[in-house]
Amino acid sequence: MFLSVLSASYQNETLEDGSERVVLRIPAALAPYKVAVMPLTKKDGLPEKARAIIDSLKYDFLCQYDEKDSIGKRYRRQDAIGTPFSVTVDHQTLEDNTVTIRDRDTMEQERVAISELHARIDNKVSWRSLFQKEQYAAG
Repeated sequence: MFLSVLSASYQNETLEDGSERVVLRIPAALAPYKVAVMPLTKKDGLPEKARAIIDSLKYDFLCQYDEKDSIGKRYRRQDAIGTPFSVTVDHQTLEDNTVTIRDRDTMEQERVAISELHARIDNKVSWRSLFQKEQYAAG
């Protein structure tokens, strides 16, 4: 069964700008990594802030840290392995303790307070959330 879910979730997608991305749209509850945390740059205290965020999430979610390449390439890497959410730590984070969270499936980005991050991720990757979606789809 897992193989059929995995196979159905794998997609090549053409974006509006004509570029392509590989995305593994596996349900968030089934995704091995739930969130990737990425500093925008490798300097100015951003990696340290990103690691502090991972430290606050790692006991409840399998997280990934990535600081290699441009942010766009890092998003694509996470899309390809099925990570449902990517969190970007930038210079504004140091000013107001907010981060950008990006949804793998919609590519929409939203600015959220770090204090709200755990609850937001938990709500979207929980089994309860998955089963409620299934219930509404069937009904």
